Amino acid sequence: MLTEYIAAAMHEARYELLADDQGYYGEIAILPGVWADAATLELCREELRHVLDEWVVLGL
Repeated sequence: MLTEYIAAAMHEARYELLADDQGYYGEIAILPGVWADAATLELCREELRHVLDEWVVLGL
């Protein structure tokens, strides 16, 4: 159940390329405070997943 929640939340993630090739920004707008930025899109996804995991644990 928790895995399904996290997968569904990651499906809501939106990413954007930062100005001047400064990397990527990603967020899950429906979850306040769940955002990340990183040099590559893949690293941004990984960091966003890590932030989401911590957000869930904090909520427990």
